[in-house]
Amino acid sequence: MVKKAVLVGINDYKGVSDLNGCVNDIKDMHFTLRSLFRFETRNIRVLTDSRATKVNIIKRLQWLVSGAKPGDYLVFHFSGHGSQIRDRDGDELSDGLDEILCPHDMDWDGTFIVDDQLNKIFSGLPDGVLLEVFLDCCHSETGLKDIGGLTPPPELAPPTPTLNRFLPPPVDIEFRFADEIDMLEQRGFKKGFEDRGTKHHILWAGCMDNQTSADAYIGGAYHGAFTYYLNSHLRREPRISRRRLLEKVRASLRYGGYSQIPQLELEATTRDRALRREIFGDEEVD
Repeated sequence: MVKKAVLVGINDYKGVSDLNGCVNDIKDMHFTLRSLFRFETRNIRVLTDSRATKVNIIKRLQWLVSGAKPGDYLVFHFSGHGSQIRDRDGDELSDGLDEILCPHDMDWDGTFIVDDQLNKIFSGLPDGVLLEVFLDCCHSETGLKDIGGLTPPPELAPPTPTLNRFLPPPVDIEFRFADEIDMLEQRGFKKGFEDRGTKHHILWAGCMDNQTSADAYIGGAYHGAFTYYLNSHLRREPRISRRRLLEKVRASLRYGGYSQIPQLELEATTRDRALRREIFGDEEVD
């Protein structure tokens, strides 16, 4: 069995607003994979800030899936801006929106990663490969929202307030298909994973489709709130089931005053109950 991971965290954006906690997210994930799940450093590819261009991210994802065999465990984590664009494929107008990941060199003329591109990369994986994707970015088309959070005491106050990780499209992009709005329905990032035809793909999203993910000041430093609590609970209970982990992360976010509700999508076509228990823990998530 081979364990491989691609970790992407972007604080410093070339042409759009910066974030604060994404690189710390990658440090947290790297430590968790190494210390708890025995990933070898040589099998973890890390991209941050200026190195996390669209081209480089795609290349690393192609490395991630290359040579994959049944029994392998693959992880992709992205912390950064996320957004949505109107679907430009004539056969998908009923779906409404394409979810996108925003690389360092993000622009609105194609330098972004669409969910369909991820689907194309991952759909060739053979049955029996466990792919786990963590997305700590926004899945909302409603524009910027205020993300709640506990205000630190003055002596620990961050230099800037809590941010969210949604990048609103410019007006010209937003209105490009304005005449089609009534025909469109919002769809989530999971669309890129629905028609993959393979097994054992797991998607963790930092929030619901109509929410934003917080870039938050926690414990004296910036983190993605979702990634921070995910790693915190994993380190306390490394053998926790995914369902229980989701419950604990949601509870911590509620307690911290954050409005986002993380989501977990599990492969429903896995019929072997013993295998499901091995992969997903004692409890199953529908």
